[in-house]
Order: sequence, then C-alpha cells, then structure tokens
Amino acid sequence: LQLRCHFAPDFTERRVQAESHRKAMISDIAHELRTPLGNIRGWLEAAEDGVAAPGEALTSSLLEEALLLQHIIDDLRDLAAADAGQFRLRQEPTRLDELLRQVAHAQRPQAEAAGVQLETRVTEDAELSADPARLRQAVGNLVSNAIRHTLPGGAVTVTCQRAGSEFIIEVVDTGSGISQDDLPRIFDRFWRADKSRNRRTGGSGFGLPITRQLVEAHGGHIAVTSVPCSGSVFTIWLPAGDPSSRVPDPSTLRAGEPG
Repeated sequence: LQLRCHFAPDFTERRVQAESHRKAMISDIAHELRTPLGNIRGWLEAAEDGVAAPGEALTSSLLEEALLLQHIIDDLRDLAAADAGQFRLRQEPTRLDELLRQVAHAQRPQAEAAGVQLETRVTEDAELSADPARLRQAVGNLVSNAIRHTLPGGAVTVTCQRAGSEFIIEVVDTGSGISQDDLPRIFDRFWRADKSRNRRTGGSGFGLPITRQLVEAHGGHIAVTSVPCSGSVFTIWLPAGDPSSRVPDPSTLRAGEPG
C-alpha cells in the first residue's frame, strides 16, 4: 500500500501529460487537414458561383491541394504504424551511392523550380544492409526540407563518405538556418521553425520525426547543426557492417518519444 501511494502521483502526472499530448496532436492534425480541405471547398464554391472559371488553372489548384492531403495522410499512417509497432523494414544489400543519386534525381524538379542548385558527392561502391525505399524516404525528406528553406541562387549538397564502421550522409544547405533555441525541437512532431506554416516552407510537420525514426530503425542516428541565415547541416550516421552478414528479415520499428 505504501508503494502504491508512493508511485500514484507519478502515474497521475504521466496520465495528465499523455492526455495533454493527445489533445495537442488532435488539434494539430485538425489544423493540417483543415487548410487543404478549406482551399478545395473555396475553389469549388467559387466555381459553382461563377467566380472561378473551370479550366486548367482550377484543376491544377485542386490537384495541388489533393496531393497535399494525400501527403499528410500518408505521413499520419506512417506515424500510426510506428506507434503501433507495425512499421516494418525490408532490409537487403543496398548501394548507398546509387540510392542517394536516385534521391537527388527525384528532388531535382523541385530544386530547379525553386532556383536552387542540387549536387551529390558520394562514395562509390558504398554498400550496406537497408530498406532502400524507407532510406530514400528518410534522405528525401531532408533534401526536400533543405530546398524549401533555401532561397533562389542557393545550393543543397548531399554527401556520403565512410568513416570506420559507419557511413556518414550529410545534407548541407545555404538556407535560412535554424536558431539555437529551436534546434532542440527540430525533430518534434508538428513543430516548424517557420511558424507561419506557409506552403513553401511549412511542410506537413511530420517529415523530420519520421526521418529520425527511420534512421534509428536502421541502427543509426541523426543530428543537425545550423547557423541562422547561413544554412543547416543534417547528418546521418549508419552502420556499415557487411551486408551479406545481415539477416534480411523484416524488423519492426517502434516510435520513440518526440525529442
């Protein structure tokens, strides 16, 4: 009985914190979904009232909002799967140099549209055991964020090198940077350095938390350094090892607490 009384306050406090966190997440999710849905409704009502003419411009706007909704829903699904312990990796021998070039190729249209130079400098024949789709997702999130936060004329560089028993991937940008006060929260769910949540720099608020979970699921870790107005460097460390010695069975990823 004494032990029960001793631990009861801690248990009650954790329940209060969990409930507060749940309410905050529901509010944030509602905000994320409300914006694109409100835009879609606005465009459709404008078309119905004859204010906006049906045509290519209207279709493009509706498609953009629908794609944003799909992106948010996909990210929510990934986080829910991670929280439930149902997020699985399908590991196989993976050429890291090829994977990073694929990421750069996929992100190049976004970079060109933003007027940002995108470069890759990778170690040849870098091979490790990984889930290539999930690892592309993790690095792609970093590159996409870097492009969004870099002004026209700037650059984003993806590098990879081996250092002892690890591969080190860096995504370096010449963008707006992150304040020292904001750095500890950069991997929190829904958090943004850009409080305005504008379309160009806002993102969905899920990309970096998912990236951290994916990196940790591969046995690695991730960190960021930044100087406001000078750019940021996101660094991923992944165990090199011997791909042939890894068992390629799916491994389960469980979500960690927000950092």
